[in-house]
Amino acid sequence: MNSRALTKDFSLNLASRYLWAMADSSFDVVSKVDRMELDNALNQASREVSTRFDFKNTGVKIEMSGEKILVEAETEERVKAALDVLKEKMIKRNVSLKHLDIADPAQSGKVYRIFCTIKEGISQENAKKITKLLKDEGPKSVRAQIQGDELRVSSKSRDDLQTAIALIKGAKLDFAVQFTNYR
Repeated sequence: MNSRALTKDFSLNLASRYLWAMADSSFDVVSKVDRMELDNALNQASREVSTRFDFKNTGVKIEMSGEKILVEAETEERVKAALDVLKEKMIKRNVSLKHLDIADPAQSGKVYRIFCTIKEGISQENAKKITKLLKDEGPKSVRAQIQGDELRVSSKSRDDLQTAIALIKGAKLDFAVQFTNYR
C-alpha cells in the first residue's frame, strides 16, 4: 500500500469514529409484565391462602389462565382478602399493580369471583400523552417516536435522556412503565 491509500484509510476510519460518537442515544419506554415474577407472586399468594388459618375451609383459590387471574372464595369478604394477599405478593416481587385491571366481585352460584386482566403495552393514546409531556416539559433536543406498543425516545445528549426518564417517572401515569434498550 502506498502512503496515499494509508492516509485515505486512516481518514475514513477517523470520520466513521466521529460519526459514531455523534450518533443519537436512545431508550425505549415499554409497559411489560415480568412473567416470572408474576408467577412467583401467584404461587406465593396461593400457598399463603391455602395455609393461613383465616382462609381454612372457605374455598379460596387463586389461579391464572392466559391473560386473566381468577380469585375465588365463598364470601365476598374472603375474595377481597385473597385479592389483597395477591396484591401484597405482587408488590413484594416488584410487579406493578397498574398492570392489573381488576373487576368487581361477582357472585357465581355459591362462590364469589374476581377476574383480573393483565394489561401490557402502551396504547396509542398513552404514547401520545408521554410524547406531549416530553415535548412540553422535556429538554428541547429530545424526540419521541411511537413504535407499536412502545415509545422510542432519542437525543444527542445522554443527560437530556436522563432528564426525560426522570420526567416520565415523575409523571402521574395510570399505567406502569419500564425503560429498556438504553444506548
